[in-house]
Amino acid sequence: MQFTEKSLNATSAAAENASGQRPGWRSNWSEMIGVGSERWSQIWKPMAVILTVFLAFYYLPIGWSRFDNALIESLELTKWYAQEHVILCLLPAFYIAGAIAVFVSQGSVMRYLGAGANKVLAYGVASVSGTVLAVCSCTVLPLFAGIHRMGAGLGPAIAFLYSGPAINVLAIVMTAAVLGPSLGVARAIGAIVFSIVIGLIMAAIYRKEEQAKVKAQAMMPVPETTRPLWQNVVYFGALVGILVFANWGRPQEISGLWGAIYTTKWAITAGFGLLLAFTLWRWFGVLWWKITAVAIFTAGAALLFPDQPQAPFIVGLIGLTALTSTSQDEMGDWFDQSWGFARQILPLLLLGVLISGFLLGRPGHEGLIPSAWVAAAVGGNSLLSNFVASFLGAFMYFATLTEVPIVQGLVGAGMGQGPALALLLAGPALSLPNMLVIRSVVGTQKTVGFVTLVIVFATLTGWMYGAWVG
Repeated sequence: MQFTEKSLNATSAAAENASGQRPGWRSNWSEMIGVGSERWSQIWKPMAVILTVFLAFYYLPIGWSRFDNALIESLELTKWYAQEHVILCLLPAFYIAGAIAVFVSQGSVMRYLGAGANKVLAYGVASVSGTVLAVCSCTVLPLFAGIHRMGAGLGPAIAFLYSGPAINVLAIVMTAAVLGPSLGVARAIGAIVFSIVIGLIMAAIYRKEEQAKVKAQAMMPVPETTRPLWQNVVYFGALVGILVFANWGRPQEISGLWGAIYTTKWAITAGFGLLLAFTLWRWFGVLWWKITAVAIFTAGAALLFPDQPQAPFIVGLIGLTALTSTSQDEMGDWFDQSWGFARQILPLLLLGVLISGFLLGRPGHEGLIPSAWVAAAVGGNSLLSNFVASFLGAFMYFATLTEVPIVQGLVGAGMGQGPALALLLAGPALSLPNMLVIRSVVGTQKTVGFVTLVIVFATLTGWMYGAWVG
C-alpha cells in the first residue's frame, strides 16, 4: 500500500490529536458540547416537556374518588376565592397599589421605608401595619409590590409583607377567645418579632444590593409635590378604609365593639366611598357630573339589591374604573398602574389557589392529601410535628380569620399547642398563591429565603412554646 506525503501528515495529525499531544481536541470537545446544548434547548427540552404532559394526561387517574374529589375541591376553592376575595379584597388593593405608584413620591417611600431610612422608624412602621390592614396573604401582595417598586428597602418591605396578614387585631382577639389567652398573646408577640427579625435577616443577606440601592437613591432628584401631604393622607385613608371595612370579618359573637362594626360595616364603607368621591372631585380634578353619575348608579344598586351589599360595591368599582381608564391625566396613570399590578398578580394567584385546593382542599373539606394524615403528623410537640404544621400552613391558603376555626378543629383532633402556634405564625402570612407572586416581584432566591425563614422561625417558636405550656 502506498502513502503520499499528504496522507502521512494527515494520519500523523490525527494520531497526535487522539493521543492528546496537540490542543485541538479541546476546541472540538467544546464545539460538541455547544452543539449538544443547543440541540437540547431547541429539540430535546421541548420534547421532554411534551412527553411529560402527554404521560400525565395518559395516566390521569380519573375515576379514583380521591383524585376526582381533589379536582372538585380545587375548582370549589377557586370559585369561592373569586366570589369572596377578588372583588372585595384584590381590586381595592390593586387600586391602592396603583395609587402608591402614582401619588406617593419615591422620596417619601425612601425616607420612611427605604434601604437608608432610620431602621427603628422603617421597621416600626412596617411591623405594625397589620393592625390597620386586616388583609390575607394574597391581598397584601399588590401593596408589597407597590412599595417595593417605589424604592422601599428589602428589609422593611419584607417586614410589611409578613406583618400585613399576620398582625390582624381581630384575628388575634379571636385566637385568644377561641384557643386561649396564652396562644393569642404568643401569636401577637411572635408575629411582630417575626416581621422585624426576618426583615433584618433578609436585609443582611442582601446587604450589598441594599447598599447599592442606597447609593442610587441618594443620586435621585427630589420630586416636586403636586398637593399637600394632608390631602394625600385623606385620599389614602379613604382607600384603605374601603378595603378594611368591606372585608371586616364576622366575629364569633355579634356583640361588643367588633360586632357593632361588623353590623354597620357597609354603612362605614359607603362613608369612605363618599370621602373618596369628594377627594377626587376637590383635589384631583375629576368633573363633578361624572362623580355624581357614578354615585347615582351606586345608590340605585343599593336600593335595588338591599340584601346584596356587593352589588353597589361592584357598581362603584366599575364607575371608578370608567372614570380613571378614560382620563389622560394622573387619573389615567392611576388606572394604568393598577391594571399593571392586576395583570402581573391575578393570574398567578388563581393558579396558586387551584393547586392549593387540589392538594389540601377547602376548610372542612379534603383535597388529595387526607386530613387524617395532617392531624396525625401535628400531634405532640416534637420538632417534626412543629415543622409539619408550619410547612403545611405555609402552603395552605387561609382567608382572614379562617385560620382560627381550622386550628380549633385540628386541636380537637389531637394537634399540640406548639404546632398550633407554628401554624398560626406561618399560615396566615404565606400560601402557595402568595409565593408565586412574591417570586415574580423579588425573584426565586429571595422568595425561597423568605419562605424558609418563616417556616424555620415558626417551627422553633412553636416547639419552644409547646415545651413551655406543656
